[in-house]
Amino acid sequence: MQRRTKLIGAAIVAATMIGITACSGSGGGGGSTTAKGPIKIWYSNNEQEVAWGKATVASWNKTHPDQKVTGQEIPAGKTSEEVISASITAGNSPCLIYNTAPSAVGQWVKQGGMVDLSKFSDGAQYIEARSGAQADQYQGSDGDYYQLPWKSNPVMIFYNKDLFEKAGLDPNDPKLSTYADFLATAKTLVDKGVAPNAILPAPTSEFFQMSFDFYPLYAAESGGKQLVSKSGKSTFADAAGYDVANFWRTLYADKLAGQEAYQGDAFADGKAAMAIVGPWAVSVYKDVNWGAVPVPTKDGIPASKTYTFSDAKNIGMFSACKNQGTAWDFLKYSTSKAQDQKFLETTGQMPMRTNLATTFADYFAAHPSYQLFGDQASRTVEVPGGANTVAEMQAFRDNWSNSVIFGKGDVKASLDAAAKKIDQLAADK
Repeated sequence: MQRRTKLIGAAIVAATMIGITACSGSGGGGGSTTAKGPIKIWYSNNEQEVAWGKATVASWNKTHPDQKVTGQEIPAGKTSEEVISASITAGNSPCLIYNTAPSAVGQWVKQGGMVDLSKFSDGAQYIEARSGAQADQYQGSDGDYYQLPWKSNPVMIFYNKDLFEKAGLDPNDPKLSTYADFLATAKTLVDKGVAPNAILPAPTSEFFQMSFDFYPLYAAESGGKQLVSKSGKSTFADAAGYDVANFWRTLYADKLAGQEAYQGDAFADGKAAMAIVGPWAVSVYKDVNWGAVPVPTKDGIPASKTYTFSDAKNIGMFSACKNQGTAWDFLKYSTSKAQDQKFLETTGQMPMRTNLATTFADYFAAHPSYQLFGDQASRTVEVPGGANTVAEMQAFRDNWSNSVIFGKGDVKASLDAAAKKIDQLAADK
């Protein structure tokens, strides 16, 4: 988990800093939504996604010789988001990028670097038919779509069955659904000495770290609320937010979660008995005898009603693209049911598609390790939209770090202060 979140966060931080200094960039517009011809795309440098991307491009090019797609990994740079932001400023972005972070999209829109997909005659209809109600979280205030919801990695609690058994706990029926049960289980794990930490989310100050401690549990406890509502008001200074914060403060105060970052993978190395991770972890932790359950809630709710953080990456079309007609057609081709199935089979990541678990029932039956994630994918919460997303999340993290992780000051007052700051940022469009 720490490896993944550090990479994601560093990328978005860099993107934000470049975006702030580059808002005057032209983005290189001038494309037509009907123009057809060759296009270029970038995909993630994840090994499995590269394999899927190459196969998808090759299959398209066989039947579209006059609309050839040239695909490549995102060019090397300090971070992928930094490269994307620089390409917007230079006006040489590819037509499509299959690695857009929702928290960075608002800033790229502000740079003038992205195409509103709802301008295509079937744009909104296609997105909403594919992703269903989840698409609403990726829609702008004016009903626009500057990103196609593509794939999610819904996060859940992974636990080490061997360490649970060593602590005298039932590895096949872990008591983790309520805050009280989770805390009691965590205490047993640490008191029995099976691991120095029951759970160890990174206790560092980067804005994105909130997505792997507070946000999944708030999504669950609140019944699926985003950090900021569509009206531009923060949501978390409420009973659900206070309860989540006090739960985590107890974990830190009782020394069940460490206040120092671990330089490595705490779950893989046995330094933590649990972790908050997505389906990508199935292959990463193949040497760990793990189990998975939804994140806890105060009083416990059924798994079928539990929400969590999406950890999504989406597809963006960039305004430097001349042949936007071909780009749109290829975007739809690459997110069709057939291609979504190939993507799922190749990567183990969840296409953001309605009725995912039943649509690809054969896959989940053959890959039971992914079944929980396939079901959870229908109940996910995204980071807030807008140009100030990163600043909003950082304001939250600053207050959270002081009051929850390090126990300085009152938790409620801290969240109230974060909400006030975020309301100001959200109003500044």
